[in-house]
Amino acid sequence: MPLTFNIIIVCLFCVNIGIANVYVIESSLQNPRVCIVGAGLGGITTAKSLKEKGISFTILESSAFFGGIWRYEPKVGNDEYGVPIHSSMYKHLRTNLPKPTMQLNGFPVPEDMRSYPTWDVYYNYVKEYVQHFDIEKYIRYSHYVHAITRANDSWKVKHKHLPTGNEYEHEFEYVILATGHFSKPQYPNIPGEHLFKGKIIHSHNYREPEPYTDRRVLTVGSGPSGMDISIDLAYFAKTVFHSHHSDLKHRTPFPKNYIQKPDIKEFDEKGVTFVDGSYEQIDHVVYCTGYEFDFSYLDETSGLEIRPKTVMPLYKLIVNINEPTLLIVGLIEKACIAVGIDAQARYSAALVAGDFELPSKEEMLKEWQQRYDYFKENGFSFSRFHFLAEKEDDYYKELSQESGIDRVPSVVTKIRLIDTHAKLENLYTYRSYEYKVIDDNTFLRIFENDVKYVEQENPFHNKYTNDTSN
Repeated sequence: MPLTFNIIIVCLFCVNIGIANVYVIESSLQNPRVCIVGAGLGGITTAKSLKEKGISFTILESSAFFGGIWRYEPKVGNDEYGVPIHSSMYKHLRTNLPKPTMQLNGFPVPEDMRSYPTWDVYYNYVKEYVQHFDIEKYIRYSHYVHAITRANDSWKVKHKHLPTGNEYEHEFEYVILATGHFSKPQYPNIPGEHLFKGKIIHSHNYREPEPYTDRRVLTVGSGPSGMDISIDLAYFAKTVFHSHHSDLKHRTPFPKNYIQKPDIKEFDEKGVTFVDGSYEQIDHVVYCTGYEFDFSYLDETSGLEIRPKTVMPLYKLIVNINEPTLLIVGLIEKACIAVGIDAQARYSAALVAGDFELPSKEEMLKEWQQRYDYFKENGFSFSRFHFLAEKEDDYYKELSQESGIDRVPSVVTKIRLIDTHAKLENLYTYRSYEYKVIDDNTFLRIFENDVKYVEQENPFHNKYTNDTSN
């Protein structure tokens, strides 16, 4: 890439507001090789890894802050520039995984951090990480990426500086997408919803339970947010009706105002009829129905097929097989998300640095096809294609063996699987456990004054269908 820095400025008259917008095309941005989209966990861990390898990069972040979903934003809907609020954080959130599984490589979590920290404690850890590795100076805040195209062996990234309205275009050798997948709500399609006179929101816009005091609230969905928000609401609501079809055998002693219900058949003006024929009057509905992958800024030149819960074809769930200089960090589920994102970031940086070479396109497609065929032959939904679940430790082993990055210790996955079992036992008490790592394979689990030694072999073997962690 040439070391020139040419700028073309085009003024476009905007009729509706009567001012000129400025469109800026820059041939380089202080000559960075890599564009990172997003300054959440994926963006900052990728930045740290690239910086350590001496690779030039820039981070484009649509908001005015780093940290992604870990920064609590009380406002919902759109920001002052009309861009959807990214964070799905709610006020009372505590992590649903213990701190050893939340630790970023090269930066130990504080000893005095509680086992399952609140969002603000963990966000403070993220802030200290950014400060320690001097990452913030690489972030261009309030730059909204709206188009990424492949042309002439480079990636053209178009982005808008929201405060000024100026449009920019830059070229990069590599693009690493780190925008996560917990921001675009996935809604169910339920008959009669338009008739309902109460308020319906998605968990993305849930912030605190107090407004639901003495109300009859319906929550929908049994994933981590569905269970957590239902419990949060039960402290204030008159009744929480929790609709889901999960076959997990929760043994939690729920309060009397928590009532489990089956799937919804239909809405009417005042409530819902469930598939078992029962009817309940409802004041509010909170859909805890998950999120869709959102890469609307990519077009057909990316070489990817993007579905609501699947991106294809990706090698190791990271590398775009058709255009290997486009990487995605963070498209994993049913895993230790923070640790997994960090491992993907380090793998990506090692690839950009030339520490290893990818297999041929044919070999990568063959491996991807094997996973695709496995899902198809076993009748698994492709919405689960990015699940690691019981294969999580094998995944980290593969990343390390191929790229040479430090391996995520097996003990991390073992802690997650034990934690999953504790959730099934009691959602009110599982956060009372503390996990202390002994070595790469063993750990102590402590509950009050009880100390339990966990052997190297994990007794809990979770399948795709019964893993409840994020």
